[in-house]
Amino acid sequence: MENNERYIIEMNHIRKEFPGIVANDDITLNLKKGEVHALLGENGAGKSTLMSILFGLYEPDEGEIKLNGKPIKIKDPNDATKFRIGMVHQHFMLVDIFTGLENIILGYEDTKFGFVKKSNTRKKLEEIQKTYNLSVDLDKRVDEMTVGQQQRIEILKMLYRDNEILIFDEPTAVLTPDEIKGLMKIIKALQAEGKTILFISHKLKEVLEVSNRITILRKGKCVGTFNTAEVNEQQLASLMVGRNVNFNVDKEDKIPGDVVLNVNNLVVKNPFNKKVAVNNVSFDVRKGEIVALLGIDGNGQDELVEAITGLIKTTSGNINLNGVDITKYPIIKRNKTGISHIPADRHKYGLVLDYNLMYNLILETYKDKVEKDVKTKISEIKKGYLSKVKEVKNKYGGLLKNVSSKEDKDNFLNQKKEELASIKNEYNSKIDEINPKARGFSRFGFLTKKTIKNYADILIEKYDIRSSLGVKTIVRSMSGGNQQKVIVAREIDRDEDLLIAVQPTRGLDIGAIENIHSQIVKERSKDKAVLLVSLELDEVFDLADRILVIYEGQIVGEFKPNEITYDEIGLYMSGAKSQLGNKGGNLNE
Repeated sequence: MENNERYIIEMNHIRKEFPGIVANDDITLNLKKGEVHALLGENGAGKSTLMSILFGLYEPDEGEIKLNGKPIKIKDPNDATKFRIGMVHQHFMLVDIFTGLENIILGYEDTKFGFVKKSNTRKKLEEIQKTYNLSVDLDKRVDEMTVGQQQRIEILKMLYRDNEILIFDEPTAVLTPDEIKGLMKIIKALQAEGKTILFISHKLKEVLEVSNRITILRKGKCVGTFNTAEVNEQQLASLMVGRNVNFNVDKEDKIPGDVVLNVNNLVVKNPFNKKVAVNNVSFDVRKGEIVALLGIDGNGQDELVEAITGLIKTTSGNINLNGVDITKYPIIKRNKTGISHIPADRHKYGLVLDYNLMYNLILETYKDKVEKDVKTKISEIKKGYLSKVKEVKNKYGGLLKNVSSKEDKDNFLNQKKEELASIKNEYNSKIDEINPKARGFSRFGFLTKKTIKNYADILIEKYDIRSSLGVKTIVRSMSGGNQQKVIVAREIDRDEDLLIAVQPTRGLDIGAIENIHSQIVKERSKDKAVLLVSLELDEVFDLADRILVIYEGQIVGEFKPNEITYDEIGLYMSGAKSQLGNKGGNLNE
């Protein structure tokens, strides 16, 4: 038994319950001063809840927290800061229109006579930057920074407030390989200066590289705490998910079939700064093939995918799906042509956070982009339907006045019923064509909840989506990893000819990654075409049949995974090497 006096933080017998679920069930977590302590667990295992308690976002129902052996109460983040506890959240807490400096001092301004003294702040921050090698332009606006730069602002914010206990919640989930290497160096430098770090991650290699000890949670309970030097990846994975995990992707050899997606000389401008983001790009994706688009974030892959899926307009070039030019198709029509899309930004395009799980599992298109257009079209169709119904009723009302025999009346009434039924069928057909919620889940324009619930229950089990209230759970209340599973389940199950998967396993635990990879390979086996966009080199090399490297909006290299090493492909990603020569952005010329 270790001496408790060695612990800077003790979280003893913590319990936190939400409606329908116990998120933390008698968890004990102790941190030694100056250590990097990793917290591992599946999506929904209780990691974020436990950290939210330590940072003051939640109060525990039971248990206590001690700082240097003394009990403390952390009622809000201000208390956490008072106790010198800081946190870099998975989704950064920054104001986009403010500069890095303004974000760092927000709420902790050094003032004199009501005026902010930025010179003193800048001097302190420059010293911190030099000490920990945290180079970033403090005067640049956050919305002009890369994700890695934004994370450095979050770290500087903690250090500016003299925090000694630093919580990193999924810090590498949105970083490039080079940015991850940089963060690992920063964490080691922080530890060398005596900081205590709690590192939450799903990436086992990173955990083994940077941590001293590891605590594992599973289904709200603590499995145990282990010295990092005494465990390996396979052991950690098994402890996390409660079963053996297959790290290898089983993929049969397959000859690709006909072209499903053809992108030809495509030029796309960024809709905000109007600069060319995709520069004369051409490539194909065939049936039974996984093509990976690999590049450092911000090199045009987002704009390329949004152009293919109809979220932004193209400047020139063509997008063909199964031989049909869909370049000018609006998003609603494009979603009926055979594209499934797992977006990188699940909160902007993939999910309606304030809707329940059941609704999100049938949402075909992106609500914020199309709902208004859909409602307008439905209203127009409904008006036409009611007008035709009125015409039929008036027509047969007049005819019935001029007949006396029962036989004639019956004939006219039967004709009336047939015409009304025909009009109703036409109405339902038109609604199904344009309504993003219509997948066999509606009748006469109304959602059939029983059918939707049954379908949702099947997907929840198939993709292991964990939530407190099942299909009734509001998506905003779910963990980030389980939100991601919702999108993956919905889009893969649509069974379209082309699956575009952008960062499909971002924020997912090792067990969920294994499942998603298996589902993507199954799509390939069913002769679907898959365009995979990922920053994870392991994921790309495991899944892809072909790799396209994108740099500054151009395809600068095309390889099979067995033809190139990680280090060499990194040179193409950084622009140090290229296959283009004088061919512009088109390797096919």
